[in-house]
Amino acid sequence: MIKANVILGYSSWKNKIKKPDSYIRFRLKKLSKYSIFKNKKHEFTIFLTSSNKMKKLNKKFRKKNKPTDVLSFPINKNSNKNSYIGDIALSFEIINKRSKLTNFNIEFDKMWLHGYLHLIGYDHKKFKEFKKMNAKENLILNYLKKKIDYKY
Repeated sequence: MIKANVILGYSSWKNKIKKPDSYIRFRLKKLSKYSIFKNKKHEFTIFLTSSNKMKKLNKKFRKKNKPTDVLSFPINKNSNKNSYIGDIALSFEIINKRSKLTNFNIEFDKMWLHGYLHLIGYDHKKFKEFKKMNAKENLILNYLKKKIDYKY
């Protein structure tokens, strides 16, 4: 089974998701039967932080002096082994702003799943790669919507 360590680095997250670690654990359990997650035994970390911290991380690691929604730090580009695969950082303010048109949990799921796909080797530098990654994200999110009540 896939395990995620959740680090709360910004208290506003708890205004939307009371127990982020339980939330992610529940999502991963439900997704464990979905093909991309099936029989995987790896671990990653999700850092829930602010746009200010994301701006600092983006500047340090990508040389871009602006906040971003999600950053992924894969340990290994071919991370299908039973091991620690990397870290994901998420911006509360950006996800919260986007959720005004949908739902906070849906936007949160989109972003951590996007980060997870990067950790296991997906990318979107080229249009062909973008289409493949986007299609995979949408398939997973649709599966998740069918299997999980978003009122958590």
